[in-house]
Amino acid sequence: MEVLTIERLARAAGSTPETVRWYEQDGLMAAPARTDGNYRVYGTDDLTRLKFIRRARELGFTLDRVRALLDIAADRKRDCASVDAVTKDHLAEIDRKIADLQALRREVAGLVASCAGGTIDDCRIVEALATRTG
Repeated sequence: MEVLTIERLARAAGSTPETVRWYEQDGLMAAPARTDGNYRVYGTDDLTRLKFIRRARELGFTLDRVRALLDIAADRKRDCASVDAVTKDHLAEIDRKIADLQALRREVAGLVASCAGGTIDDCRIVEALATRTG
């Protein structure tokens, strides 16, 4: 088994030592073994887990969802329907965010379209921003 320092582990996963420590504090990664000099040491399983966490985070999964996926994945014989359900929930959230962003884009595009140039006194964008209420 290859032994990795926190710096080598983080670098291999495209992360930082601070992030690894934070994941340990948050319980996403187990506390590592320590050397006689009290340095953290990690193995290939830790690297695999850190890469899993990083990729899930890159895809926008929340820490709670990452934790759920890790818990599910720990039982290799388990039906993957649970993973599918967590992922479908995440996809639905992405779709909601996209719809919200599209609505926001339409509103901002409308502001831009209302601009007829001129001075700030006549600026329709500034006027709309100043008068718009929730």
